[in-house]
Amino acid sequence: MRQAGRSLPEYRAVRGEGSILDAIGKPELAAEITLQPVRRYGVDAAILYSDIVVPVAAIGFGVDVAPGVGPVVAEPFHSKDDLRRLRPLEPAIDTPYVLETVRIVAGELDVPLIGFAGAPFTVASYLVEGRPSRTYAKTKALMKGDPSTWHALVDTLAELALASLRSQIEAGASAVQLFDSWAGALSPADYERYVLPASRRIFEGLADTGVPRLHFGVGTGELLGLMAAAGADVVGVDWRVPLDVAAQRVGPDKAVQGNLDPAVCLAPWDVVEAETRAVLRAGAAAPGHVFNLGHGVFPETDPDVLKRVVEVVHGEHG
Repeated sequence: MRQAGRSLPEYRAVRGEGSILDAIGKPELAAEITLQPVRRYGVDAAILYSDIVVPVAAIGFGVDVAPGVGPVVAEPFHSKDDLRRLRPLEPAIDTPYVLETVRIVAGELDVPLIGFAGAPFTVASYLVEGRPSRTYAKTKALMKGDPSTWHALVDTLAELALASLRSQIEAGASAVQLFDSWAGALSPADYERYVLPASRRIFEGLADTGVPRLHFGVGTGELLGLMAAAGADVVGVDWRVPLDVAAQRVGPDKAVQGNLDPAVCLAPWDVVEAETRAVLRAGAAAPGHVFNLGHGVFPETDPDVLKRVVEVVHGEHG
């Protein structure tokens, strides 16, 4: 997952203090952090070191990522008047550091680089709530209370994500992933009405690139079929749903990604190995399976355990 390197001592040695946005803004540093897990674990792809709020921060909406908190917004989105604070992303001008990082990493890797962006709902939830939320009450109130403003907001954020992803592909990314981290807060009916159209717009806008498109959310077991309908080639699954069940929900033409519980990696090795093999068996029910954790790596995870997990996966699948 996206935080693959944050448990590594070499990551802590170079990361420095301050916001992740500061580190992302330094291409040589961001490239080094992107490459560290590949060197250490021998995984089959790299995930770009970046953050889902980079585009909205780059266009000046007043977003930062507070250490230990997450994305925070100085002046949250309240009403249709705030739409004026969102402008189109011009990647070459607004996020040249991201493109330079992609170019550096793509030039050094012998495995694919996966770029990513935040999905409209999840980014909107940060803009509206002003910080991470457990209830998404303000977001849902806007969504249901002012649907026209909501749709204008997520459509605008879809264009930002699409511009960012296309620029990453042009710079050398081999695949892209859309993170709708908090979509699991929604009912299927609300997801279909208020979220799916904007997410679908992104995947349709990437279709001509020919690169694999992945879609991931947390707590989205009830939404997997709808998330597949957005148009991704691969649907990520967190640890709550067995992959053989997920494969039935996403349909016969989709691969699945996941889904070892990150907490399992803190258990004794015999437990980790057994759980890893169970995930591999369940994933065999899908037409394709990208083995991964079901969410981000815990910082306290022993890197040697993760290396052994990779060895088990490679031992099973070569």
